[in-house]
Amino acid sequence: MSGTIPEAAYPLFDDVNFAHVVTVMPDGMPQVTPVWVDRDGGTVLLNTALGRAKAVNLERDPRIALCIVARDNPYTYVQVRGHAALTTEGAAEHIEKLSQKYFGRPYPSWRPGEQRVIIRVTPDIVDYHPPRRR
Repeated sequence: MSGTIPEAAYPLFDDVNFAHVVTVMPDGMPQVTPVWVDRDGGTVLLNTALGRAKAVNLERDPRIALCIVARDNPYTYVQVRGHAALTTEGAAEHIEKLSQKYFGRPYPSWRPGEQRVIIRVTPDIVDYHPPRRR
């Protein structure tokens, strides 16, 4: 295990797989959410709205973990543990990109006044389990 996402794991990020993201609540309990996922090279990109639990938790404590499982083979997965940084820059465009990837159409869930935010995850530990025969 290292802090680098191997290129062999990139298809997990590039396909329409969901990431299950874990952040830490104020009381120390984990909070898990399935989310759309993207990458910029070896940096993981997620998207949420300011004020949602993920964003609030990460503003307080940037530790994050996520797991992406291949939708066609649950034995193929990547687990990433690292630290998150939030930015609103480019977040509206990013959610539109993710919506095209997952839905094939513009993002349908905009709420009045909603401010999107990109969560950039810098991996500290990466555990990749490549495809294998069953």
